[in-house]
Amino acid sequence: MKIKNNKALKRNLEGYLFISPWIFGMLLFTVGPVIASFYISFTDWNTFQSPNFVGFSNYAELSQDPKFYQALKVTFTFAAFSVPLNLAGGLLAAILLNQKVRGMKVFRTIFYLPAVVSGVATALLWRWIFNSDVGLINSVLAKIGIEGPNWLGDPSWVLPSYIIMSLWGFGNAMLIFLAALQDLPKQLYESADIDGASLLRKFWHITLPQLSPIILFNLIMGIIAGLKIFTEAYIIGGAQDAALFYMLYLWQNAFQFMQMGYASAMAWIFFVIILLITLIILKSSPLWVYYEGKKK
Repeated sequence: MKIKNNKALKRNLEGYLFISPWIFGMLLFTVGPVIASFYISFTDWNTFQSPNFVGFSNYAELSQDPKFYQALKVTFTFAAFSVPLNLAGGLLAAILLNQKVRGMKVFRTIFYLPAVVSGVATALLWRWIFNSDVGLINSVLAKIGIEGPNWLGDPSWVLPSYIIMSLWGFGNAMLIFLAALQDLPKQLYESADIDGASLLRKFWHITLPQLSPIILFNLIMGIIAGLKIFTEAYIIGGAQDAALFYMLYLWQNAFQFMQMGYASAMAWIFFVIILLITLIILKSSPLWVYYEGKKK
């Protein structure tokens, strides 16, 4: 028994030894900064001088900051439109790419390629596409006699431009939908065919319920990704505060105005907001998500 215990202990130690670099990195680069930012949010630290504890002053100041509310408004408006569009676009593309057509692997690669392009390259590309003078969209509109708007210079067109641009990245959701579609039970569709169900009824009563756990996953991931948009806003910008996204305003406070305490308070408020949204969605999921093995 003692020899057996010693072997088990040795195996456990070997396991901990192999994962120790990850644990060390996790503590040093994730857990440590998270704890530090929570403390910093209660200080007036400006990176050059020692932090002074100021209690809830940063949070109270945020409640009086009009730019804070503008950043929230811009960010949530963007997410409210871009997340449903990306979900619908990803699902539609996945259904089309799930058909048995010759050369489908090439089409799947083409549709997924934009999702692996870096954020900076994507932002530079779309800054050219939306350019009011030499951009692709306005050039095409000019060919048919329509004068295109100043996409990024007009405050009323900035946010629609970002929402259109967000469709560029539906490849990730599409890939997950496509994998789920290929795993759906064929006998359900065969039974529906025997009953004479139309394509629309099969989609509504079989495909959507079967995909609802995947929709839940993509919805949560999409909301988080939509709310923390930064690279595109930093590279492209926009007229006045029409493109003042939350993460961009947080970055400005941290690295332009050197208000690390203020920025940390913003980060923690944002964390709580995302946590609450995620919990609400998960809490509501039993009402609309189908789990085959769930208890009734």
